Amino acid sequence: MNELIQHNNIVALIGRVFMAFLASVGRLSLFIWQALSSGFRPPYYPRQLGRMMIEIGYYSLPVIGLTAIFTGAVLALQSYSGFSRFSAESSIPIVVVLSITRELGPVLAGLMVAGRIGAAFAAEIGTMRVTEQIDALVTLSTNPFQYLIFPRLLAGTLMLPCLVFIADIIGVFGGYMVSTHALGFAPGPYLNNTWDFLEFKDVFSGLVKASAFGFIVALMGSYHGYHSKGGAMGVGAATTNAVVSASILILLSNYMLTEFFFAI
Repeated sequence: MNELIQHNNIVALIGRVFMAFLASVGRLSLFIWQALSSGFRPPYYPRQLGRMMIEIGYYSLPVIGLTAIFTGAVLALQSYSGFSRFSAESSIPIVVVLSITRELGPVLAGLMVAGRIGAAFAAEIGTMRVTEQIDALVTLSTNPFQYLIFPRLLAGTLMLPCLVFIADIIGVFGGYMVSTHALGFAPGPYLNNTWDFLEFKDVFSGLVKASAFGFIVALMGSYHGYHSKGGAMGVGAATTNAVVSASILILLSNYMLTEFFFAI
């Protein structure tokens, strides 16, 4: 009898968790629909969009550049350490450029922007929610999805590919500097090996990933901020949830997009 009751409790718990998951997916889907459907109707807010593009693109450039150049440099050092055991040092330029453009550039840029922009969006919108500024917008006949959410989604989707393209160049340059100045590679053959094996698909797939990651970062920051409640503690929780959920979704979507582009 006790075993039957325990079994029923476990089944009920699984059912509640599953229903809560479905409810969360439904709320998020409705949020996306409201943002996208209202954003393509007038009135438009180009100044708000421009401000978000500068916030995401220009102010994120230093941290993205530092991350990329050190990633490329470390990648060259680690590849040399491994490949020298098999006398395959000539493969280092290929490994550096493919790793940066396909995976490390978009993923690391996405995670860095999630920590900076996702948290900032959640904190800003969450503060507006708990101080009733969003309610004031509605009172003034301003749709918060048009004014607050859609410009952030569009700016994230457009600006992260630009950041990743710059990160690709800086990351490859970091590998080139270490290889030619510390590992003894000749500059000419190194660059020839880099460009000979780089294909358009390698760069394009990374930029598509970056666009998806930018949408995810802006979406998670806006969604958790918009639904925050409970004062300062609620805004803090929304900020944490925005960064964690964006990071998890970036890694998950990275696998799915890699499977889509490069599955045999």
